Amino acid sequence: MSPLLLFLLVAGVGAVGWLAARARAATFAAAGPGKVRLHSVPTYHGWYVALWAVLPALIFLVAWQVAEPALVAGAALHSPAAAELPADAMNRAAVLQEARDIAAGHIQGGFNPLSTRLAPAFASAAQRYSIMGAVLALLLAFAGGAYAFVRIRPELRARTRVERLVMLLLLVASLIAILTTAGIVFSLLAESVRFFARVSPIEFLTGLQWSPQTAMRADQAGSSGAFGAIPLFWGTIFIGAIIAMIVAIPLGLMSAIYLTQYAHPTARKWLKPALEVLAGVPTVVYGYFAALTVAPMVRQWGEAMGIASSSESALAAGGVMGIMIIPFVSSMADDSLAAVPQSMRDGSLALGATTSETIAKVLVPAALPGIVGGILLAVSRAIGETMIVVMAAGLAANLTANPFASVTTVTAQIVQLLTGDQEFDSAKTLAAFALGLVLFVITLLLNIVALRVVKKYREAYE
Repeated sequence: MSPLLLFLLVAGVGAVGWLAARARAATFAAAGPGKVRLHSVPTYHGWYVALWAVLPALIFLVAWQVAEPALVAGAALHSPAAAELPADAMNRAAVLQEARDIAAGHIQGGFNPLSTRLAPAFASAAQRYSIMGAVLALLLAFAGGAYAFVRIRPELRARTRVERLVMLLLLVASLIAILTTAGIVFSLLAESVRFFARVSPIEFLTGLQWSPQTAMRADQAGSSGAFGAIPLFWGTIFIGAIIAMIVAIPLGLMSAIYLTQYAHPTARKWLKPALEVLAGVPTVVYGYFAALTVAPMVRQWGEAMGIASSSESALAAGGVMGIMIIPFVSSMADDSLAAVPQSMRDGSLALGATTSETIAKVLVPAALPGIVGGILLAVSRAIGETMIVVMAAGLAANLTANPFASVTTVTAQIVQLLTGDQEFDSAKTLAAFALGLVLFVITLLLNIVALRVVKKYREAYE
């Protein structure tokens, strides 16, 4: 049975339970004098029964979806055709997967004749267990709904129980982000430990040569590789934290000052949304713009000044990246400046200060925590950017301060290391996880610093 159809059936059972429970509670509420007063309104009684009908069935369905493939495979292995399976584990798994795909209709026929003979057993077992799971889920929904329905009484604290359950669901939802972060950290740490078992952490964090092209055979040239990541760290800082910020901070801050202090309300109404549209443009579009428009222009500038220039340069990637993150700086600065009380501005102007002096000596210092926090968040966003760097900065790990030269970043190297078919037991591939771990730590620290700055120096105005 289709999972969507089964979900709709379970939801239908819950809807029927909601209507029936609400109607029954309404009869208690409409009873004559002398009857016990309802603790909760009929709607809560309806939700009480509906949740008892839906939630246990859905939890069972999730568990069944996890266990069903193993049950189907176990049933198929008891078929006569399974006796011909090869003893080698890899070949055996390939035959079983192919038979499973044939049974599911993903492919028409297989390379191995044994897979075709095993497919009917898989199809039969899958259909049997699918029906069994659907029946059990519906029975569980009916049982849960009936259990809750017979407990409906005027004194039932339905509202309290429903609200506790909703709070539990909200808690689970809030924990998803924490668990996801923990899973990311665990996966990065596990693979990074394997990498550092092959490569010294000191070499990785202090080495000046990055050449992870290790050989496939021990007798092949260049089998050792070089994993000094300093050029990658410098490229990331050079593009994301220097060039991009040189572009983003002045433009973003001046935009915020103009929109909050000088712009007419009609102009602000149109300009602010237009500026924030930059944050919604896909990064691959910025990459096209950087590679096809900005990079050739930067190269022409370099050649005109007599500087050796590359067709892919840090200046092109960093400049476009700075344009991309202008909304991060502008929005935070805008909100911070708008939060400064009008009385402070009026008081400064009343004492004889000009508008520019008021902005420079009153408003910006008062809004500085929010401005700094926005800048740090923008830096963390720029450091994690990938597409612009891949398309406009190149993949050469050069340790140079020439903005017209080709450099690379941590994210670009991660893409290069993990592109295509890779073996996850070589130092070359595992280096991507070590780079990811370092990048994760850097961006995490930047976000922590930004939040602490905002929290420590934030001023509350009435």
